[in-house]
Amino acid sequence: MAGAMVVGPSSYPPQMMANQQVAIINPQFCSPYPVDLNIVRKLMTLSEGAFGVTDVNGNIVFKVKGKLFSLRDRRVLLDAAGNPIVTFQQKILSAHRRWQVYRGESTDSKDFLFSVKKSSLLQFKTKLDVFLAHNTKEDVCDFRIEGSWFERSCVIYAGNTSTIVAQMHRKHTVQSILLGKDNFGVTVYPNVDYAFIVALLVILEEINEDRSGDD
Repeated sequence: MAGAMVVGPSSYPPQMMANQQVAIINPQFCSPYPVDLNIVRKLMTLSEGAFGVTDVNGNIVFKVKGKLFSLRDRRVLLDAAGNPIVTFQQKILSAHRRWQVYRGESTDSKDFLFSVKKSSLLQFKTKLDVFLAHNTKEDVCDFRIEGSWFERSCVIYAGNTSTIVAQMHRKHTVQSILLGKDNFGVTVYPNVDYAFIVALLVILEEINEDRSGDD
């Protein structure tokens, strides 16, 4: 994972986004073309691996495993071979449901990549702010997620601009209904780190599925 570029909208103006790689996790996950992925979440399951991410041909690209009964909510994003890419961890006693993301299976501060939190406590529609590790002041977010999770429709933007880096939409199939699976697609725009986008969508799911109160 060494040599990954950390490039965010706070570093480059929107007009450069089309040509500049946005490699938050690793440049290997950046494509010069749009990338379409399918994310399948198994419903009514307590097993690990409730998430699977495939390409348009049905090949596994990523898997998500969780630590079900750990003190902190933790998830690990794995590649198709089972290698850990990033670890998500919910920050304890965070009013805004903040999740922190680290490289590999680490939770060490030196491997910290970015954090995601609700932009406000009371929300009728989903709005999350994403801050990269170098953005310690957090005056302006590096990315933001807006949309309706209930409808599985959301857009990921660069910072506070109108520059779109990815879009998610629900997919209704007979298979998904019969097999008890929640199936949604995501289009990641060219030169944008698609592992980063998948990580954001997993956190989006966790934040919206958390109905335990207002800690």
